[in-house]
Amino acid sequence: MNRRTFLQQSSTALAATALSPHAFAQTKPKTVVLQSAWATHNIGDIGHTPGTLRVLEQHLPDVKVVLWAMNLDERVTTMLRTRFPKVEILQGSLTGKTERDEKLREAIRSADLYIRNSGMGQDTSFMQFCRTNGKRYGLFGQSYFPDMVEGKGADERIALLNDAAFIYTRETKSLSILKGAGVKTPVLEFGPDGCLGIDVRDDARGLATMQKLGLEERKFITLQLRTHTPSHPGVDDKRPQKLNPLHPTPEMIADDERRAAKYCDLITRWVKKTGHKVLIAPEVKKEMEHNKRFIYDRLPPEIQQHVVNLEYFWNADEAASIFARAHTIVCHEPHSPIIALANGTPIIHTYSEFHSPKCWMFKDIGLPEWLLEFDATSVDLWAETLFAIDADYAGAQAKVKKAMAYVHECFGHSMQVVKKLIAA
Repeated sequence: MNRRTFLQQSSTALAATALSPHAFAQTKPKTVVLQSAWATHNIGDIGHTPGTLRVLEQHLPDVKVVLWAMNLDERVTTMLRTRFPKVEILQGSLTGKTERDEKLREAIRSADLYIRNSGMGQDTSFMQFCRTNGKRYGLFGQSYFPDMVEGKGADERIALLNDAAFIYTRETKSLSILKGAGVKTPVLEFGPDGCLGIDVRDDARGLATMQKLGLEERKFITLQLRTHTPSHPGVDDKRPQKLNPLHPTPEMIADDERRAAKYCDLITRWVKKTGHKVLIAPEVKKEMEHNKRFIYDRLPPEIQQHVVNLEYFWNADEAASIFARAHTIVCHEPHSPIIALANGTPIIHTYSEFHSPKCWMFKDIGLPEWLLEFDATSVDLWAETLFAIDADYAGAQAKVKKAMAYVHECFGHSMQVVKKLIAA
């Protein structure tokens, strides 16, 4: 065979291979369906989505990602499409009868892997759908109340958890709950909340807001209280925990007032010692009016003039831009601190474990000294912690950097697990 004949035959063989169904199957991109975008009235529920999409993009750049978005509005949709133009966004129901519902179901059936994003993982409907359709599924950065594996129906829920390809809990308390119940998922490990991967920012809007409110970079703290109030007017919390009750008890109202008084005390100490400002910054839309009446309205005039109560609900990208320039984020909720850490800013999480074990994620990523239980910790210790951050701000930023390095190490590990699963 001469050289010309060899080259012709080789070219023909390569062309035939390229056109074969087998070759097409080899080049078809792997696909992951990510269930996320839980709500638009909570920057944590908004932030999970861009955070986890960024992690998938970074570690699995050749994988096609389909986002099953539970709730969207125009601004959140624009943020996601701008930052992640390759991601296909679907909405719908697993049991609905519309065209978009069937498109969603078909996307899950044809995917290589289904992932439920970070949140409270009590729902099992997606696991049942995946099991019925022979589809692998995993849970990324979850928290669980004990009733996930206890009480009526626990055996079935545990069986569904056992069928998962992996479960990453965003704190080790949930990990202990699952292990203690005998959950035997092939991969059952700690894995940080996906919101920690967030990198979206709206600096134009954020800087304009800071200028309007007179906030100087690194010279203001932010703060938000969580109250015992309904998430939406007239709507009761159906969960047994009643975290957002329509009719709070007198004890719950007293809790809110007592906790708000502690925040007022901390604000007063910060203003008197530093002369700097405080931004009452919403993590959850429903808390804006309550933080105003419980905190802002009860401050003495000489302190109140240093405090700003944000009058509109922002998106996660604007919040990230402002948190990136704040001194410290102090918050009863956990996801403002998460977004702050992702942007290099120190935090103090004044938590109530009643709201879920997710508070423990800060200890698990190496920041136990900034995790202070709301009721058991004195304002003296809060102030001591805040002013220790202020006294060695470079050291506090170094702690943030170290914690975030560990977070991204964990993300890399979990994405290798995902990569091996979809390659199989």
